[in-house]
Amino acid sequence: MDITDAVNKRKTFRGFKPDPVPQEILRELMGLALRAPSWANTQPWEFAIVTGKKLEEIRQGFIQKAAEEPHPDLAFPRVFPEPYLSRLPAMRRGPEAAKRRDDKEFRKEMRLQGARLYGVPCVIYIHTDRSFYLQQGENVNVYSVFDCGLIAENIMLLAVKYGLGTVPAAQAVMYPDVIRRVLGLPDSRLIVLGIGIGYPDMNHPQSQVYSTREPLDKVTKWYGFD
Repeated sequence: MDITDAVNKRKTFRGFKPDPVPQEILRELMGLALRAPSWANTQPWEFAIVTGKKLEEIRQGFIQKAAEEPHPDLAFPRVFPEPYLSRLPAMRRGPEAAKRRDDKEFRKEMRLQGARLYGVPCVIYIHTDRSFYLQQGENVNVYSVFDCGLIAENIMLLAVKYGLGTVPAAQAVMYPDVIRRVLGLPDSRLIVLGIGIGYPDMNHPQSQVYSTREPLDKVTKWYGFD
């Protein structure tokens, strides 16, 4: 598949078929994804790829905690000043959709959907070493997380090649204590992101929704091209 096709076809899916993703496909995909760049080739990422009973155990643990305030290892953004606020999908779907963001029942249902991990049959958890991220306990090495983002993009683009859909979800790591307990991960591992991966359900309402992007010339200035 051409890289341009993969970039254009990649989207965040929130509806998946129950079909399992074969381990040999995941192994091949992940082996290719490892070509991602990183600071001085430090490759700060490790992965926990989870399916079956273990994933269901995490899912149930999240559902039980759904009423609690999330406590991810990396804090969620709380404030969205402009221009970021107007880029949120709900804001672009009209005033009624925007109002729903303030609807407590709607937000509760959205949190439950996130806790259920959108029904994905498999999740790729990306984690990194906490001491490499928090050096001497005070200096934040943002590049370790930035590098995890680079390999996450590789994973999501390669998924398109295999007919798979992905959902990169901070909600998948909002209760890291559950993930650590189920998978036996030590506290020294900083859980960065969960990428749900599976065969997308194209009949799901959100499968036909594609988020917009700002025009190139709105976010870019050119220098030295005169």
